[in-house]
Amino acid sequence: MREDVENLDIRDVTANWVNAEVLAHQIAERIKALADLSHTPLFFGRLDYLHAPGADQAEGAEGERFYIGRRHVHDADGDPMVIDWRAPVSQPFYRASKKDPMDIGLRRRFGYTGGDLTAYEDEHLSDPAEAATTSKLLQREIERPRVGPMRDIVATIQPEQDEIVRAGLSGTVCVQGGPGTGKTAVGLHRVAYLLYAHRERLARTGTLVIGPNKSFLHYIEQVLPALGELEVKQATVDDLVAHVEVRGTDTAAAAVIKGDARMAEVLRRAVRSHVTMPTEPVVVVRGSRRWRVPAYELEEIVRELLDRDIRYGAARDALPQRIAHAVLVQMERSGEAPDDRVQDAVARNAAVKAAVKAIWPPVDPAKLVLRLLTDADFLAAHADGVLDADEQKEILWSKPVRSVKSAKWSPADAVLIDEATDLVQRTHSLGHVVLDEAQDLSPMQYRAVGRRCTTGSATVLGDLAQGTTPWATRSWQEALAHLGKPEAVIEELTAGFRVPTDVITYASRLLPHIAPGLTPVASVRENPGFFEVRSVTDATEVVAACAQLLRNEGSTGLIAADARVPALAEALAAAGVPYLAPGEETTQETRLTLVPASLAKGLEYDYVVLDEPQAVVDGEPDERTGLRRLYVALTRAVSGLIVTHAAPLPPQLG
Repeated sequence: MREDVENLDIRDVTANWVNAEVLAHQIAERIKALADLSHTPLFFGRLDYLHAPGADQAEGAEGERFYIGRRHVHDADGDPMVIDWRAPVSQPFYRASKKDPMDIGLRRRFGYTGGDLTAYEDEHLSDPAEAATTSKLLQREIERPRVGPMRDIVATIQPEQDEIVRAGLSGTVCVQGGPGTGKTAVGLHRVAYLLYAHRERLARTGTLVIGPNKSFLHYIEQVLPALGELEVKQATVDDLVAHVEVRGTDTAAAAVIKGDARMAEVLRRAVRSHVTMPTEPVVVVRGSRRWRVPAYELEEIVRELLDRDIRYGAARDALPQRIAHAVLVQMERSGEAPDDRVQDAVARNAAVKAAVKAIWPPVDPAKLVLRLLTDADFLAAHADGVLDADEQKEILWSKPVRSVKSAKWSPADAVLIDEATDLVQRTHSLGHVVLDEAQDLSPMQYRAVGRRCTTGSATVLGDLAQGTTPWATRSWQEALAHLGKPEAVIEELTAGFRVPTDVITYASRLLPHIAPGLTPVASVRENPGFFEVRSVTDATEVVAACAQLLRNEGSTGLIAADARVPALAEALAAAGVPYLAPGEETTQETRLTLVPASLAKGLEYDYVVLDEPQAVVDGEPDERTGLRRLYVALTRAVSGLIVTHAAPLPPQLG
């Protein structure tokens, strides 16, 4: 298939050099999408239908056999050899069961080692004599060592995951899933499915995956290309709102207030405060005639635009046309017959321009936010009845700032500027947005993401128990309301595929203290995993624990409170143990990653050493956030966990 594309001759089908460039780019992208992936088989399953799909079963139509894979593959004649996992005919591979065979006589799973076919496993779903069993190949794939970036899970998607993956494009889906339930993989595969089912629409409107940080995005960046999808953009929330350079930080209290949805009303008032009711008429001179629009009529036009509550910039653009229309009405009454060109000319008249500038001046969003944060009177005027005096004082900057460029903006300030920007000019909306680790967003950040999918849909992924910011959301209903998607369907994943039983059981001791209403994750892994709590005296014993785990196959993560990372880095260097930073790809020579607890979310390692749990808790502004951070750190292991501590363990761990 790749060679066919490489051999295409486009000389006779391009009208000009622009067409040729566009077509050449599309061909290059197609070749890239058809690249062979080392150690990745073209197919992983087979379905033998009892009857041809879509045929009348009563007529006894002969069955068909289909091989299921990551990509559609056809032979030299164009006949399909492998069916894309997203095609409707592939669905029974994920959904069929002994209770509901879905007209499948046989489901076969293939096992691979590297790129070599090494095993297969059959289920005769329509045979009543054969009992339902747990797939050994499925278990082996789930428990395979994690080396390198995140992999796709097309061979192991479970029925409850498949329902979410194949949900329609029109609705927003929110997935609550504990550690290791595969929610991130489900979200990425849902994007791949939607691009397959609605390719033309999403090609026009665009798709976006939003992650918590760059390390996380680097970790997941290979999943969609492996499925042949190269066009999906990835970003953090900070990337979306990067209108100014962020160089400052907020106190936790200030960040919570700035992230509160009430700030949207403060900003709305501040933007609209720039509108001044006219007190003078507008006099337009055209030739020998003078046309006068009185102040009361101008006020009616302004109030009507304000009542429509459209964007500030759109209303400002409409105002000269409205004034010009009022002049044209007078012209028509006097017997003239002006057309659209005359209206445009009046709208550009110097007197009209001057009136618009005085009534509805332009607003710079960054300057507006700067004034709110530095001018106590301006803030008080627009936060009256919204923020109390203490809250206003908390977010006010203590030192005056000369300009937007010299200001030390914080991440929360950038979100406020994004809100103000949208009040002035509408934000472009995409067709579909995936928002991962969504529990950590503030209401204002939800609004920023929601603006990017006002005319599209979203897939929201997260775990309330892993909310590690002081402003973390307390309920998905509340979060979805701020996102502008209150009608979204909330699904819960409770089957854990990544974290071993003993590890998730230990971590779940924290749930009553951090998220009392959540269902604990139930591990479906047959291997209970390696788990140990070890008392140590210094960093050399922590390094020894890492060395012990590195004797196993796969990756190892050393997770520690951010403040302890430099000391541990020094100890690793002294012992001659090489290590990576989060997001960097492991190699056979270097399989240890030193991970600050603040960056651990969303990452996974075969084995984990967790250093000083109490230090992880103490590193956060409050105990609940600290315990949630600890819960995240405890649940990064795929095969084994060693918890090392010199200080006493947090009492919540029992």
